[in-house]
Amino acid sequence: MNTLVLSSIAFGLFIVCPRMAGMMHIINNHSNASILRTVITGTLLSIPILLFMVYIFSHFGVWGAIAVCVLTDFAATLIMKEISKKAALETLIIALFVIIGVKVAPLISALFI
Repeated sequence: MNTLVLSSIAFGLFIVCPRMAGMMHIINNHSNASILRTVITGTLLSIPILLFMVYIFSHFGVWGAIAVCVLTDFAATLIMKEISKKAALETLIIALFVIIGVKVAPLISALFI
């Protein structure tokens, strides 16, 4: 199979994660926007951000990429506040769990390996 097709399928599978599903659920519950249109438009808007993330990761490593993720998560929280304060709080909580997970995962994995 073509390398581009395989890489694209793999990337698509990486994007579909519990965190993303949680964020889509929050948007769906707290807005009257079409979830399909929101996902398609959001995906298109994310392309330059993803390319920026690749650049940051290649120059500053995982901690640089995580810093950008934290900033984008907090920006999303501020944007969601315009839709619903509850949606903003839920978005912030998910972001905090991601940050905590990054710090705790190495400690837990060290116990097993």
